[in-house]
Amino acid sequence: MELIHNGIIVNENLAQRGFIVINGGFIACVGPGEPSQQLTEMCDTVTDVEGAYIIPGVIDDHVHMREPGLTHKATIASESRAAVAGGITSYMEMPNVKPATTTLEALHDKMERAQATSVANYSFYIGATNDNLDVIRQVDYSRTCGVKVFMGSSTGGMLVNDAATLRSIFSEVKAVVAVHCEDEDIIAANRQALVEQRGDDLPVTMHTAIRSEEACYNSTRRAVELARECGTRLHVLHISTERELELFDDNDSNITCEACVGHLWFSDEDYARLGNRIKVNPSIKTTRDREALRNAVASGLINVVATDHAPHLPAEKEGNCITAASGMPMAQFLLPTMMELVEQGVLTIETVVERMCHAPARLFKIHRRGFLRAGFHADIVVVKRNDTPHVVTDDDVLSTCGWTPLNGTPLHHQVVMTYVNGHRAWDNGTLSDEIHSHPLKFVI
Repeated sequence: MELIHNGIIVNENLAQRGFIVINGGFIACVGPGEPSQQLTEMCDTVTDVEGAYIIPGVIDDHVHMREPGLTHKATIASESRAAVAGGITSYMEMPNVKPATTTLEALHDKMERAQATSVANYSFYIGATNDNLDVIRQVDYSRTCGVKVFMGSSTGGMLVNDAATLRSIFSEVKAVVAVHCEDEDIIAANRQALVEQRGDDLPVTMHTAIRSEEACYNSTRRAVELARECGTRLHVLHISTERELELFDDNDSNITCEACVGHLWFSDEDYARLGNRIKVNPSIKTTRDREALRNAVASGLINVVATDHAPHLPAEKEGNCITAASGMPMAQFLLPTMMELVEQGVLTIETVVERMCHAPARLFKIHRRGFLRAGFHADIVVVKRNDTPHVVTDDDVLSTCGWTPLNGTPLHHQVVMTYVNGHRAWDNGTLSDEIHSHPLKFVI
């Protein structure tokens, strides 16, 4: 058994000094104050965290690990290690790899790869297409986090634009239907207009003009309307605009949404400094949009905060607005970045834990994870605040891509230890190569 004590436990909207006992990969008990001498003597390992925060492991519902088929960018092995360094103990991975995860065989292949190499707990979305409805009906949703639907913006041939298929997915799937909402017709028209005006060598500052507020809003509106008609467990990914927020009701637990850390941290004013490093889809929007997203995270209108971790090699990020790859790696710095928003008074640590640990577990109905409770899996993160911030550099990056959009950013908090099923996957800057991860299980 291991005893973790002398820390501030943040769990279920309460922050108090306390201790946790781990036994056999599970949480044996959680208590306030200091443990008794008897309990301390019963434990083989006693870890004094010296006043650091002790929180549940972060559950990231939106990552791209690039395996199979794109392993020159990243692998499940490399990116799961970056994830635990950032306090992520469980992830849900997207289907736009090669071949796309749109068959039961591809889904099974990913599970086998993760079982062999992932240091964090894992699950994988099945990707929807216009012609794999029969596959979607056969999926075991007690082991699969949900269905990923690209509504109006195609990635890897997974655009679902057949109205009958879309309605069937929304009506029949009892698991989470997670949607990428951008209207491809609006994007194409915006792109054509700008190319005609300025030529095809458009600067990255035009990315927001192409992937506009209107493109996001129109697609999200259609998804929400259809979900309300069909009774869908809809989860709208990476909300990026203030206007989209009016489509959600925080009393409707069946229709939820996610913000990604990049949209909470950056604005279009950062293009001048960071260029293609912050080119993502949907695009980084205005400062006003960013503030609205932050407020919605604080209020609970936005349910979940994730990364959309999407690594590309530096050479792939070169080029102009049209040719440079979209996406950025954020898993390793997710929790320290969100804690910087706590440092700035934008959010409370209780809110960070709710949006990144509790809410994903509740929304996806994950079995015995996301909370510090006796009998739950011992997915635990220890986070320490430093008076002198650490300035992030590309040299810190564990992801295969070797760069971060946070290069040069001072962050006050660091992830000291990350426990996955009771074992230290990350310990004071050292990664463990031991595999103690489990596939996520979902209550259906």
